[in-house]
Amino acid sequence: MTRAIMFQGTGSDVGKTVLVAGLCRLLTNRGLSVRPFKPQNMSNNAAVAEDGGEIGRAQWLQALACRVPPSVDMNPVLLKPQSETGSQVVVHGRVRGAARGRDYQKLKPELLGAVLESYERIRAGADVVIAEGAGSPAEVNLRAGDIANMGFATAADVPVILVGDIDRGGVIASLVGTHAILPETDRAMIAGFLINKFRGDVSLFDDGLTAITRHTGWRSFGVLPWLKQAGRLPAEDSVALERMAAISGGGAKIAVPILDRVANFDDLDPLVGEPGVDVVMVRAGERIPADAAAIVIPGSKSTIADLIRFRENGWDREIAAHVARGGQVVGVCGGYQMLGKQVRDPLGIEGDIRETEGLGLLDVVTEMAPEKRVETVSARSPVFDVDLTGYEIHLGVTSGPDCARPAALIDGKPDGAVSEDGRIFGTYLHGLFDSGAFRAAWLDSLGVVSDGGDHRSRVEAALDEIAGEMERHLDVEAILEAAR
Repeated sequence: MTRAIMFQGTGSDVGKTVLVAGLCRLLTNRGLSVRPFKPQNMSNNAAVAEDGGEIGRAQWLQALACRVPPSVDMNPVLLKPQSETGSQVVVHGRVRGAARGRDYQKLKPELLGAVLESYERIRAGADVVIAEGAGSPAEVNLRAGDIANMGFATAADVPVILVGDIDRGGVIASLVGTHAILPETDRAMIAGFLINKFRGDVSLFDDGLTAITRHTGWRSFGVLPWLKQAGRLPAEDSVALERMAAISGGGAKIAVPILDRVANFDDLDPLVGEPGVDVVMVRAGERIPADAAAIVIPGSKSTIADLIRFRENGWDREIAAHVARGGQVVGVCGGYQMLGKQVRDPLGIEGDIRETEGLGLLDVVTEMAPEKRVETVSARSPVFDVDLTGYEIHLGVTSGPDCARPAALIDGKPDGAVSEDGRIFGTYLHGLFDSGAFRAAWLDSLGVVSDGGDHRSRVEAALDEIAGEMERHLDVEAILEAAR
């Protein structure tokens, strides 16, 4: 009989994704058949599932933790923000359309059926399902029609463990306050709580645990210390970019302009992990460092809007100056589209603006098209003569003279473009820097020595280390007993 437990948080970014991934790996290492599940995710960090659709990158990571192929049923509803008020809605891995916030609230009850269908398929053949909520169940203004937290938990009868983040402060109030504000039916679903991201002597919080239990009646499943290994895992939310910005390795600078609708920014993770590299996240109002060895423009969910903002920040002038100094530029997916002479959107797929000038660094033009390419691929770099693996998630067709010098050969077909002098290239291939051989060759062109280590192996090692920490600090047996 399949059991299930769900992690919900007192707020966003309390560490639910890492906890689910860690518990998935822990139980998998014990020999159980485990599956992750997240009813609704909001993220532009998407991945390609084995069955060909899009899911949140976090669920891809959690599937990796379970040592099983990722499936669209692990994340049946994915929202990809396109503007301040609207998102693209992906259901069972396929784009269903776009919806503004208020319209989506009306759509949610209809989507509950799709969520429960996926949950039943995920349960089949699994010993344990570890589910992840989104945001917080205390957002009672969003409770009607909810599919992400208690709406799912009550419909599927899945017990909940509430996660509090002690690092941000006020953890006692956040847990007790959640208890106070929840309706009785939702409160009854909570089996207990755990404290995450504790720094220092855990015993110093014994009185805090007692206070929480006294006010709520919930049991504690343990206190988990700050997990430095979590920094080696792909991040789900762009909130993680704030932390990445604070990292300075003192090595060769690779500047990354952070776009408003940045997507698939985990492409940068292998570079952040390089000891000889200092990845500098450049935000609106900040200047691109004049001493950067290279600039990497990541993917975007709204290429034209982000390109306009790029100019408003003055980054077009700074990137031109960088190129004039002999610097290198890499564009991935939406970043590749921006490098061209023009981006056109005749059907208004991204919005009301139908075309805009690109940065003019590559002699190519992109035209948006309604068909989205979503596929895991094998590739090769003709520039460095090394094999690549990765995936494509993009709209648009790019063409032009510089495409005669492809940046990659994807399944034998040319992809991307390289400038005549070889210092600027763009590609639709996500996961480009995961390849240790490619990363080492490219960094060598910048004068940086890399060990060419395999990024996936580093992620796997981090998952095992996190599982070990959870085994030591949490009452895993009690968590399994609470599951049903």
